[in-house]
Amino acid sequence: MRISEASTKSGLSADTIRYYEKSGIVPPIDRGPDGLRRFSPENLEWLTLLYWLRKTGMPMKEMQRFASFYRQGEATVPQRRDLLLKHEQRLQERRADLARCEEVLSYKLAAYDRIEGNRS
Repeated sequence: MRISEASTKSGLSADTIRYYEKSGIVPPIDRGPDGLRRFSPENLEWLTLLYWLRKTGMPMKEMQRFASFYRQGEATVPQRRDLLLKHEQRLQERRADLARCEEVLSYKLAAYDRIEGNRS
């Protein structure tokens, strides 16, 4: 598939895909005789993973480490798993922080509702 289709399916812009490719985060992407990129299912899987890792706030340096571990082969599965587990822990902490933020906002909105109700 071409970059436009890979972009649509992965959720990443074509510019982001090019950037990730130049950064070495994506495994090598084949090119056709016309010089255009030809994305494999593996490439698309990686792009989709990168989309979600970025969406969840994983820093680029960690994404680069993850990709570097991947290139080193199956011997690095424990390191990749550890990296993802640490990211999962950060997500859980962030989720708890957001839940607390929601509680504070709900409290404040309820206070405003009471104030406005007293004016009517």
